[in-house]
Amino acid sequence: MPEAKDVLGPDLDVLFVGYNPGVKSGMMGHHFAGPGNLFWSLLADSGLTGQRLRPEQDQELPVWRLGITNIVDRVTPGIQDLFTEEMAEGALRLQQKIRHWHPKIVVFLGKDIYRTFAGLSRSATIPWGLQSRTQQASLYFVAPNPSRRSTLPYEVRLRYFREIRNVVVWGVEPYPKSSPELY
Repeated sequence: MPEAKDVLGPDLDVLFVGYNPGVKSGMMGHHFAGPGNLFWSLLADSGLTGQRLRPEQDQELPVWRLGITNIVDRVTPGIQDLFTEEMAEGALRLQQKIRHWHPKIVVFLGKDIYRTFAGLSRSATIPWGLQSRTQQASLYFVAPNPSRRSTLPYEVRLRYFREIRNVVVWGVEPYPKSSPELY
């Protein structure tokens, strides 16, 4: 079975972190390849890419200073098939990737990915958006998962992807969290 390889490189503005490859991504060897995944639409509609890309073009993302990795490499039908231990091991590998590549923003595509990475309990309250700044070099951002299995409407997910773009362009959150236009 082909493997969806990490899309990494120097000078990335954004490194997207997914849970793991789904079955279709595993079969095709490309990220976010499932027919129900909205990742590629969200990138284009938010302005993070200049055009709509297909999963087969995932290795071209560094042209837009974007990258992709997963917290777990193992292909599964869904995130419910992941083990706590492999998520924790993946968090350690992810820390090494971030230290090596120094992306400006690391976008965790799901709250549980961030909780695992940050060593928080599974019940810890995590807001969507930019996380509190600590001593790390990269900014951390939590965005909704782009899978159609998520219950959030497309417009809500798109707002967060646009916020990511705004952080890239302006370097900070352009609007306060209380802004009704974004939340």
